[in-house]
Amino acid sequence: MKMSDMRELSNEELIKMLDDLREGLFNLRFQNAKNRIENPYKMKFMKKDIARILTLLSERNATVDSK
Repeated sequence: MKMSDMRELSNEELIKMLDDLREGLFNLRFQNAKNRIENPYKMKFMKKDIARILTLLSERNATVDSK
């Protein structure tokens, strides 16, 4: 998902998406350990999406704290 699309979501939606991505990444790690993962690059994309969400949430918290 692009950062511009994520900026349109509320904090609650971002947190739910973050939880879903973390759970999905957890499952992919188990599949990868068993060599049953069909697309190992999916883990890379999930990690980047998690980082994007965390960055966006920290930016929003910083703007609230500075006011």
